[in-house]
Amino acid sequence: MPTLAPIEALRAEMKDWRRDFHAHPEIGFKEVRTSGIVAERLESWGIEVHRGLGRTGVVGVLRGKRPGNRAVGLRADMDALPMPELNDFAHRSTNPGAMHACGHDGHTAMLLGAAKHLAATRDFPGTVHFIFQPAEEGLTGALEMVRDGLFTRFPCDAVYGLHNHPSLPLGTVAVRPGTVLAAVDYFSIRLHGKSSHGAEPQNGLDPLPCAVAIYSALQTLVSRRTSPHDTAVLSIGQFHAGTSDIVIPETVEMRGTIRTLLPETHDRLAALFRQVVEGIAAAHGVRLELDHRFSYPPTINTPAQAALAAGVAAEVVGAEGVRGDLPSLTAGEDFAYMLNEVPGAFLLLGQAGEAETSRTPVHNGRYDFNDDLLPVGASLLVRLVERELALG
Repeated sequence: MPTLAPIEALRAEMKDWRRDFHAHPEIGFKEVRTSGIVAERLESWGIEVHRGLGRTGVVGVLRGKRPGNRAVGLRADMDALPMPELNDFAHRSTNPGAMHACGHDGHTAMLLGAAKHLAATRDFPGTVHFIFQPAEEGLTGALEMVRDGLFTRFPCDAVYGLHNHPSLPLGTVAVRPGTVLAAVDYFSIRLHGKSSHGAEPQNGLDPLPCAVAIYSALQTLVSRRTSPHDTAVLSIGQFHAGTSDIVIPETVEMRGTIRTLLPETHDRLAALFRQVVEGIAAAHGVRLELDHRFSYPPTINTPAQAALAAGVAAEVVGAEGVRGDLPSLTAGEDFAYMLNEVPGAFLLLGQAGEAETSRTPVHNGRYDFNDDLLPVGASLLVRLVERELALG
């Protein structure tokens, strides 16, 4: 695979970094060890380091040796997921209940590799901002960094991010203009009734029939209330009630997510969701606690930066490895908050190789990042810097 020779020389080092991060995962806003290692490595390469953005985020600033007024941002996420690891290889998680099940260990290692190479050469005009972001997994660490002054303190003319994709073959880069990933909402529905013995239900107020009615009605919001030409997903992932076979529960809780690609679809579904939940709860006479939280906006690539990234990808993996036709995905990414502030693009990098773990979906206890992707991703990041800053 035609990666950059100087980056290929860093393959073993990036692999060691990546596996160390994998063995020591830290969940959102607790990336103390990870961010500390990132900062120390950047400083050792002569990169100006700023700690504590978005709580545990790190930004490295590197100025090229050629004059230029443009600046580009490269972002990697650092956090792990709060879930147990099921793998038994040597670099498996040593932190119970935490796992790098989404490849952020690899994203961080790739950006470090790109930073080390660029710091050694500085053969570019302008400035690079290396953005190591905390808390991507549902905690909107990107928004925290933006609110903390990311782009006022470190102005960027463009910003780029990337993510591994286990469903695409290794050496494939998917990039397209427009919407890449969905807006993400999370919700919690708590219904409070009155507990009673199962033999005497008339003495209580059973919240379960209400919960079942809400569950069934919510399934129709996409199938019957949304145009088949729109993309929307509503999924309930948790349903909790009761602790005994013979006691009617006091409380039922359901938790889930809504995914949409278009802002108008999001707003309409959000209103319908509230209408259905509140109406059915009122009809059953139970007390409702509803928490409907908007998490990420859709991830939307700027056409110019998507085109530049596609050209860079063709240089690195060959034109045959570039996919511009991948449909928008209903996964979400808080990199969307950065793209709301600065033009840029989000790339998906295929990582499916021979190892079964490289083809395992993310957020799975048997997933692992494919180390063969490290030089590919780092090469892409280096070339993005060179091409973007050359525009000046």
